[in-house]
Amino acid sequence: MITTKTILLMAAGYFAGSIPTGVILSRLFSTRDIRAEGSGNIGATNVYRVLGVKLGVLTLIGDVLKGVVPVMVARLLLAEDGWIAVVAFVTFCGHLFPVFLKFRGGKGVATALGIFLVIAPAMVAGAAAIFLAVVLKWRYVSLGSITAALAMPLLLGAAGYPCTFILLGAAMAGLVVYRHRDNIKRLREGSEKKMRGG
Repeated sequence: MITTKTILLMAAGYFAGSIPTGVILSRLFSTRDIRAEGSGNIGATNVYRVLGVKLGVLTLIGDVLKGVVPVMVARLLLAEDGWIAVVAFVTFCGHLFPVFLKFRGGKGVATALGIFLVIAPAMVAGAAAIFLAVVLKWRYVSLGSITAALAMPLLLGAAGYPCTFILLGAAMAGLVVYRHRDNIKRLREGSEKKMRGG
């Protein structure tokens, strides 16, 4: 049964997820709008390409924390895995569809990372290893992100996590793939940008 506490946690998670870390940092430390440069994405990869390593790393950290904090609070205050998963999913959707940017957000990988750092940290290590292996071999961050996202529900299932969290991983993976649809098209065409040095 849904409670007022659960509704408040869902609302807080959505608004936390909606905070556009990359846009805020680009406005604070530069005169450039990352939404108008590079891929136009507000995430860490585009910030790194447009504004450099420092702001890229700070964006990554901020987007990860957007996933960590709401889910950590939910785990402290809620007893049922199902409602914790709902708060996590709403938080994730906040990053993808932020109210502050007319619902045009990022691709969700860093925020998903933060969410699963709380729910299943060991599985994050496995997904991160897959991400690194793919990126080091083919030098496409997008391909690494997609592969790691798709691997997460499989890792959760193999490790015996509750179905609720496996379904959460699958739903988030589906949205990550959807948000990377332009990258997938460029990968097929051979026009996707590789990491520097690739």
